[in-house]
Amino acid sequence: MRKLRIGSRGSELALVQSRTIIARLREQIPTLDMEIEIIRTRGDIVTDVPLSRVGDRGLFIKEIETALTECRIDFAVHSMKDVPSLIPDGLTLAATTARRDPRDVLISRESRRIEDLPENGVLATGSLRRRSQALAMRPDLKVVDLRGNVTTRVRKFESSSWDGMLLAGAGLERLGLTGHIAGRIPTDQILPAVGQGALALESREDDHEVIEVLRRLEHFDTAIAVRSERAFLGRLEGGCQVPIAGLGSVLGDRVVLEGYLGTIDGQHVVRRQGEAPVAEAEQLGEALADRIFEEGGKEILAEVRRAANDKNDDTSSTA
Repeated sequence: MRKLRIGSRGSELALVQSRTIIARLREQIPTLDMEIEIIRTRGDIVTDVPLSRVGDRGLFIKEIETALTECRIDFAVHSMKDVPSLIPDGLTLAATTARRDPRDVLISRESRRIEDLPENGVLATGSLRRRSQALAMRPDLKVVDLRGNVTTRVRKFESSSWDGMLLAGAGLERLGLTGHIAGRIPTDQILPAVGQGALALESREDDHEVIEVLRRLEHFDTAIAVRSERAFLGRLEGGCQVPIAGLGSVLGDRVVLEGYLGTIDGQHVVRRQGEAPVAEAEQLGEALADRIFEEGGKEILAEVRRAANDKNDDTSSTA
């Protein structure tokens, strides 16, 4: 078939992920000709502002999706957690790869667990989801914002006086940086981002030749689990500005989904679990979101959005 152009961000992790997909596809089709086209996204360009204030949906993929729509590339490799719940018209998620360990990890000089961090210690993270759940556990902690790619964040930690830092373990694994991990955080303490640990292969929905190739990397259990998580996220209309977490798992012919919604300070949280047949994965995600919304989530969403609007007003008034 024709030479395939792959859209990817230029970060070290994104390129490792794209090269991994190339290697796996060539195991399936040795003669396949592919090349990577690096595309800078808004999330890569604006690095001095917290993610929650830069924008919301598609911060790290919108420009790549534009290149895909305009036929400048043939498919894209994304971290699934960066993909909004709504896919643009004309595009499709052709495959979901097997998931790496989805747990977050703690980077620390002395502590192996969040509960072991010093009283009133400093914890770094760029994620409102992590901030919310960490503060729900340890309201005494001071949480500082953190931006940059994985290796940049590790370097920032090493040159700082912070007591700890939270990152996705899958990214450190892919980069061969697991030596920096002090401890893996149990999911009953901090649920991961929707889709964390999996890769999304996105293509044009009418490019059947490319879809047929990418489908070879589809991992059934991961795809089902992520489908339920993304339905949960979409129902709550979540993005970078709302602390939402979700983790699905397939057990035999059923899918189990845990979902979390909390305020940024972690003072008000709702966490629930549900299960359904695998054929009803998306319905499960929507039903769990509805349940959380009715059992305190409505008030939490209102509080989070009110706080975000107040912050935006403060920023505008001082600009």
